[in-house]
Amino acid sequence: MIKGLLRIIIAIIFIASGFVKAVDLVGFSFKMEEYFSPSVFNMPFLEKFALLFSIIVVVLELFLGFLLLLKLKLKFTLSALIALCVFFGFLTFYSAYFNVVTDCGCFGDAIKFTPWESFVKDVVLLVGLIILFVLYRKEFSKKDPYGENNKPESNKFKSVALGVFCGIMIVIMSMGIINEPIIDFRDYKIGTDLKAEKAKINKNPSEYKTFYTLKNSKTGKVLKVNQDDYVNKTEYWEEGSPWKIEEGKNESVLVKEGYKSEIVKFKIEDPTGVDLTDEIINAPKAVIVFAYHPKDVSPELLKKVEAKVNTQKGAVIYGVSTEQSTFKTIKNAMMDGTAIKTIARSNPFVLTLEKGKIVDKKPAKNYVN
Repeated sequence: MIKGLLRIIIAIIFIASGFVKAVDLVGFSFKMEEYFSPSVFNMPFLEKFALLFSIIVVVLELFLGFLLLLKLKLKFTLSALIALCVFFGFLTFYSAYFNVVTDCGCFGDAIKFTPWESFVKDVVLLVGLIILFVLYRKEFSKKDPYGENNKPESNKFKSVALGVFCGIMIVIMSMGIINEPIIDFRDYKIGTDLKAEKAKINKNPSEYKTFYTLKNSKTGKVLKVNQDDYVNKTEYWEEGSPWKIEEGKNESVLVKEGYKSEIVKFKIEDPTGVDLTDEIINAPKAVIVFAYHPKDVSPELLKKVEAKVNTQKGAVIYGVSTEQSTFKTIKNAMMDGTAIKTIARSNPFVLTLEKGKIVDKKPAKNYVN
């Protein structure tokens, strides 16, 4: 009874984790790109395979989770899930310890975990899987659930269930890659009021403090001091003080959690650095074309998008990318590439706002058709 309940709970966790990533595989691939980036594992040559790796990871989570739920191939399934947990545990520990990837994307945008929370989750799952492996070890020597000693009806039902589940997941993953996630867990879903979200952020902002790493030139002692203590204690900075700030080792630490929303990163500037955000979210209507990899965009597609966007009379229109001269017939604006990826999974992508509220969002190829 207990081992059966534990098996079902762990299976559901893996299926749920795989599902929220399956609906947004492109978003999960962006997270994989972070891990491959020079600042983390320094394997930029793998960034172009991020989507492929994302598909493999999600397929493993879903397939193995469903096998565990159906109690099929137990020895293989539990062994594979333990290996998967060890892999995830390494990634989340590395992220947490070195503070390089602040959100592992374990549950996509549906549930946010800090790196340490993700690591603890992986450890708990690993312990649970090891317990299951021990509890079920006596059944490993029995005939496989597909073996001849089992009832054909039971085998047939499980086979059909597995086939249907795989088929549904393939459709969901394909739709998310070709178009947009069929379930949008992001803060930028249709109906989101960017102006209202901005107001909530401004009313309850997160607070950070800078911590300086100081080294005593006489004793060699090293201290971490927050900005307030540094200013208030003259011994750290007065003339002749042995304490010196070690360059490159300062840290910005969150001391008060404010209103959490990805909208905090919604900041659009013109090529000279003038902030256009208020103009855009206060306009009766705004149509924004985003491109996070402008060099990869087909010139023909971009031409069609610009032509259609320019028919929106009376609307505030901007082309937002990471390069100053991406767009030819609409005004260019700039935004951080990571922030653009949070809004748009397609490249390019069209977002329509009315008084700051998201009323439509489409991949450019769908927008022009």
